[in-house]
Amino acid sequence: FGAGPIAGQTLASFGAEVVRVESEARIDSLRVVEPAALNPDGSKMTDTYNASGYFNNFNAGKLSFLLDLNSERGQEIAYRLIERSDIFMTNFTPRVLEKWNLLYEHVSAANPRIVAGYAPMQGMVGPHRDFLGFGAVLTPITGISELSGFPHHPPIGIGTNYPDYVVNPGHLAFALLAALRHRDIIGEGQLVEMPQIESVVNALAPAILDYTANGVVQTRAGNRSPVAAPHGAFRCTDDPTSEGSEDRWIAIACRSDEQWAAVCDAFGQVGSASDPRFATHEARKANEDALETLVSLWTADRRAEDVMADLQARGVPAGVVQNAQDILDKDPHVRDRAYYQYLDHPETGRSAYDGPCARLSETPGFHAAPAPLFGQHTDEVCRRILELSDDEVATLLVEGVLA
Repeated sequence: FGAGPIAGQTLASFGAEVVRVESEARIDSLRVVEPAALNPDGSKMTDTYNASGYFNNFNAGKLSFLLDLNSERGQEIAYRLIERSDIFMTNFTPRVLEKWNLLYEHVSAANPRIVAGYAPMQGMVGPHRDFLGFGAVLTPITGISELSGFPHHPPIGIGTNYPDYVVNPGHLAFALLAALRHRDIIGEGQLVEMPQIESVVNALAPAILDYTANGVVQTRAGNRSPVAAPHGAFRCTDDPTSEGSEDRWIAIACRSDEQWAAVCDAFGQVGSASDPRFATHEARKANEDALETLVSLWTADRRAEDVMADLQARGVPAGVVQNAQDILDKDPHVRDRAYYQYLDHPETGRSAYDGPCARLSETPGFHAAPAPLFGQHTDEVCRRILELSDDEVATLLVEGVLA
């Protein structure tokens, strides 16, 4: 899914050659999940493993190698690839890795200098080690869902599988690079275990500390904050050019009385700054329902972009609640920085890919190629990397070890 592939793509975008081992026996579900590219007639591409925008965005620049790891011969080929690699990375459960003989004891025997990264959902040992899941599961079990939503309402999702995209691949890539540094200095590889549940739990430090220090179990508070008021998203005038939904919103966060006064001035409501109900942070928190109703009236007939520009100029944190169309097509800052890299895919055509996660002045990252077609590089990996002969490749194809 996300944690392993995105960590691998991060390394690929800065020069690593990444081989993605896949199987015809069990297709990676991300290869068929929506959003899918469209055919010329507007219908979705459904008869291919190469049209998922989800998969393509997270696998640019990799080599796709089809290998049957359920066979002994397939495992031997895997060891041959490991012998030639700096990093081995997986987020399969220990149960699957035991079946494939790809635990650290097997991998390190094939290559003592290997950095072996294991990122199953709940680690390599423990009572839940073989539990399956990804961001949609990690979000609730790590407490994020308990904090997401409005008071006295059920927990809600956060709109994205956040652990898969940011926390886990970021931590995994960092840990792998640290282990590579150790290998380059000491000369030995090592096991890198990153249980995804532990990687995500540490993002909830304030809630954990609140319980540890105060015995308080934090729960859903909507958009409100104990240290800011108003703090939320407020409806602005609709935008008929916005795809999907015309409604527009502005997020505002006032952390001081001075910022509140600036908001009042921006909307021509200077008297509200000294209104006893809102004059201090404590008063605004005590009258938060009335405060939010008032600010909503002020923003209702304004363009979200205009409100953001005005409040930002006055030193008030404010931002338009943007959608995908805004970020890709309209946001002048994102466009000016050319964050998205446009690549030509042999089946889906030209499309935007997320750029590298960081910009290095001397070695700027980039995607050397679009996402691979299913099995596109099997022959290349066999001949160039594994140095197999024509007869060996032919035999492996006949045996079904390769595809």
